[in-house]
Amino acid sequence: MTKPDKEHVFAISNAEHFNALALQIFQYQARHCKVYHDFIKGLQINPDQITRIDDIPFLPISFFKNHTVKSDTTQAETIFTSSGTTGVVTSQHFVTDVSWYEDSFRKAFALFYGDIKSYTVLALLPSYLEREGSSLIYMAADLIKQSENPDSGFYLYNHDELYQQLIKQQTVGKPTLLIGVTFALLDFVEQYQIDFPELIVMETGGMKGRRKEMIREELHSILCDGFGVNAIHSEYGMTELLSQAYSKGDGIFACPPWMRILIRDTNDPLSWVTKNRTGGINVIDLANINSCSFIATQDLGRISDNGEFEVLGRFDNADIRGCNLLIA
Repeated sequence: MTKPDKEHVFAISNAEHFNALALQIFQYQARHCKVYHDFIKGLQINPDQITRIDDIPFLPISFFKNHTVKSDTTQAETIFTSSGTTGVVTSQHFVTDVSWYEDSFRKAFALFYGDIKSYTVLALLPSYLEREGSSLIYMAADLIKQSENPDSGFYLYNHDELYQQLIKQQTVGKPTLLIGVTFALLDFVEQYQIDFPELIVMETGGMKGRRKEMIREELHSILCDGFGVNAIHSEYGMTELLSQAYSKGDGIFACPPWMRILIRDTNDPLSWVTKNRTGGINVIDLANINSCSFIATQDLGRISDNGEFEVLGRFDNADIRGCNLLIA
């Protein structure tokens, strides 16, 4: 089974096209990703008999902690690693062709937000900047570079400089995106208040043990008041994926055409629940073509009738790590 190229994956235009490519990639990865091959074999599933998306087995995300999940023999160009509390085994994503990641997040951003060159991109990501291997930092750094704006940049704990930059952006009327880890955004609005309705505030989730968890409605209410905006945007992504879903408010996420969410039964991981019912989030990420595109996460969620989804929390035994650990 041949591997589809980027031109086909990022040109998906309808469900039939997605399904055909997903099945093609499944057949490829079932043969060439040893970890996935062995997992499928352990389930006593014959890949040749898989003809529907619903019948594809999903690899538990925990496999990325203890295995090298790759579907080719090429040496990794980069290794993305997840964050975690001290003593917790973190995930590793061996990315053999980082251009798949770059194309995925660049095209997805353009799809949801338009031309990156229109924006000033400000990134408040202290916990990610303080470690190696963050895929979020890689994406934010690229978006900052792609913006070609001298005012774009990273911020660590220099909140006063960030506040002054926000005042400047409001004055000049430049569309501005502030992407931040949740605890850092909360730290900022405890010190500074700004009324900047045009600002896009995008939280990436995660208290990282710095603060107590809170429900999304409470968090977004605090951030809306602090920044003077009507809604808080969110990004749903993780180390083990090369694609992201985005929410423009109310915690309702939409996927780019090469990504899809399915909801599994929490009591039977090989079965699905109906729309608007809560279950485990499974992700098909076709940009993950060189690792595994079919991932069973430890997040809980539900899908609406129009295909958008919510993240409602995590399984009780899930490690505190990665993006979007909010409880809704």
